[in-house]
Amino acid sequence: MTKVEKPPVALIAGPTASGKSALALRLAEISSGAVLNADSAQVYRDLPILSAAPTAEDRARAEHCLYGVLDGAESCSAADWAESAKSEIARLHAEGRLPVLVGGTGLYLRTLLDGIAPIPEIDPQIRADVRAAGVAENLAALTPLDPVAAATLNPGDTTRIARALEVVRSTGKTLNSWQEECEGGIADTIDIKALVLTSPRPWLYERCDVRFAQMVERGALEEVETLLARGLNPDLPVMRAIGVAELGTYLRGERTLEDATAAGAQATRRYAKRQYTWFAHQPPPEWPRFHEPLEGETIERALAMFAPAG
Repeated sequence: MTKVEKPPVALIAGPTASGKSALALRLAEISSGAVLNADSAQVYRDLPILSAAPTAEDRARAEHCLYGVLDGAESCSAADWAESAKSEIARLHAEGRLPVLVGGTGLYLRTLLDGIAPIPEIDPQIRADVRAAGVAENLAALTPLDPVAAATLNPGDTTRIARALEVVRSTGKTLNSWQEECEGGIADTIDIKALVLTSPRPWLYERCDVRFAQMVERGALEEVETLLARGLNPDLPVMRAIGVAELGTYLRGERTLEDATAAGAQATRRYAKRQYTWFAHQPPPEWPRFHEPLEGETIERALAMFAPAG
């Protein structure tokens, strides 16, 4: 029986400021491929500087897909993104080109590869009641209904605690039970070549600090000012992007620019720490981890890991 070869997909994952976008761009260049965004902030066009979106020069070197495709007033779920990513991957494969997935949003990647849980629509009244309650109250209510989630979720994670509670109240099944029934993933239909960046933390955190300061110098303040002037719902994903709240305090006169910049850098480091932990443990163990700082000759060594075997 003839073995059917699966179409290839490259994947570069890791925390913010780890250099994954630059590596993905180089890989797309040398393979005549295209860079495919898997970062939840970069799907929005409102914050190109603050989200470290590709520059015009980057886009001239290789095609970039799913960057800045949505307005901040829209809410893009992991399922929404995965459907768009599937379409782009299919198009690139039809053109005989390599999709190079790159991003730090683990939920996006997991949804694309493993599928999504077939959770029914949540009862609107249950959702309203849960969202109106405080995080401590919701965590207390979640504990007897889903003790595993209650014990593992961060006690201050308002969004995930609310989600776990509304699912179990509305469906009678825990969120984890639903997630075990995931469907629609493409992992079995593609030949994935992945690389997870787990650079040294001191190097990564220093890059977070430097990059956030550079963002402020390059116009991130103006981006945030324009975004806040729209009066959007604060629960929208774009409003929760790293740096929006911190720079907003300066724009409202609550902090000096120096303090707001320091707060934004700290928020970036904390986000990188959470991503680092996720990518160190959640992806399949057979996915290679690249532990060196991604700069200079190490970029070439990382690129070599995508070369065909033999």
